[in-house]
Amino acid sequence: MPRSRLTELDGSGLEARSAELLVVLVWLVAGDLGIDESDLNAARRRAMFVLAAGGDPHRELDHDSVAAERLATELDTPERRLVLAEALAGLAEEADGLPIVTEALDLLLAEPDLAWRSLALALLADELAEE
Repeated sequence: MPRSRLTELDGSGLEARSAELLVVLVWLVAGDLGIDESDLNAARRRAMFVLAAGGDPHRELDHDSVAAERLATELDTPERRLVLAEALAGLAEEADGLPIVTEALDLLLAEPDLAWRSLALALLADELAEE
């Protein structure tokens, strides 16, 4: 992970506890989880159906959205949570000296459920971006 990306995030004006920053930080390490692409695609499709059933599928999502909760639950395993925590810890080491990013990563590491839901939001955002 290039430190320049973390430096940009630190200077972006986002607050450490903002959903946007939390989701982006988790998105940066999402590829480290090794989720099988076919499993991921199937789970995202089902979450997108849930999202569409609730109205406009392009509306703003948050950590409490039903579609994000559905995707988070479907992909959740203890092994994946461990890999996510390890990846976030590695990112925290790279963020030394970047106060906003460090605070956000500390929050994600202290609250594994928040980190996991942030991952679901990141994966849904990827799906929406491809449409």
